[in-house]
Amino acid sequence: MTNTPPVCDYEGSEYQSTFWDKGGREYEDRAEAIALKRLLPQGGRLLLELGAGAGRNTPRYHGFDRILLLDYSRTQLEQAQQRLGVSDKYVYVAADVYRLPFVDGLFDAATMIRVLHHMADAPKALGQVKNVLGANGVFILEFANKLNLKAILRYWLRRQEWNPFTLEPVEFVKLNFDFHPQAIRQWLRELGFGIERTLTLSHFRVGVLKRIIPTNILVFFDSILQWTGAWIQVTPSVFVKAKLETGDLRLAELPSGVTSFFKCPDCERSPLVDKQAYLECLNCKKRWQIKDGIYDFREPLSP
Repeated sequence: MTNTPPVCDYEGSEYQSTFWDKGGREYEDRAEAIALKRLLPQGGRLLLELGAGAGRNTPRYHGFDRILLLDYSRTQLEQAQQRLGVSDKYVYVAADVYRLPFVDGLFDAATMIRVLHHMADAPKALGQVKNVLGANGVFILEFANKLNLKAILRYWLRRQEWNPFTLEPVEFVKLNFDFHPQAIRQWLRELGFGIERTLTLSHFRVGVLKRIIPTNILVFFDSILQWTGAWIQVTPSVFVKAKLETGDLRLAELPSGVTSFFKCPDCERSPLVDKQAYLECLNCKKRWQIKDGIYDFREPLSP
């Protein structure tokens, strides 16, 4: 197995319940829904949701024929199954973003929302996304912004040491990174993406404002200010719509069956043979578990 950067694992976490359902995040959630509606294509065949978690955003991708939910945490995917159900529309995959188990050029679109901030090697993760998108594939990326107003003020007041104006990421908590917008743009362009639109979100992510101002009002004004992202990005959260200007030209039809979507994440060969309880790589003989409707590519089964 190739050495990869450390992974932030939400296994066993009640993140959906504690952070979103009961954490006072309705404003942020609704602002994100507006941004996704503005940036997503109206539809397509296959969409990859990277860091899908418990499926909070998945229903917002309803225009796509099939959605592959990827998360490193199996328990997060189990929660997504409970939320969304088991059907042909959804494919649940436990895997490492640094080692995506999909054939090249497979997807029409991909989303990565509230995920990049856990990436110790963001360019490597973005390169994996580029590999699995087809030509003209659309990538919706959200990232935590290092150049936000709070960080700028704290730096000017000498209440923090790190400089929000420099391009390198800052790890403010273990495996939690903020990124400079210019660095994100540079990485995407180096990978062959053209940036079509930038939106800024969470302009009012201040506890006192969320307590005294009705959520509907905050969401309304945030939705108006999102468009200012075309000129300046100083909010905690930034959304980018990028299109892959280079990439593999796919066949007119999708591969037949879910199994043909996959490649071995270790040797990168395909196809994998469906043995009901696992997928087997004919090249390296690794076996990847299938259990309760979840394809697990984190670690191969023991021989």
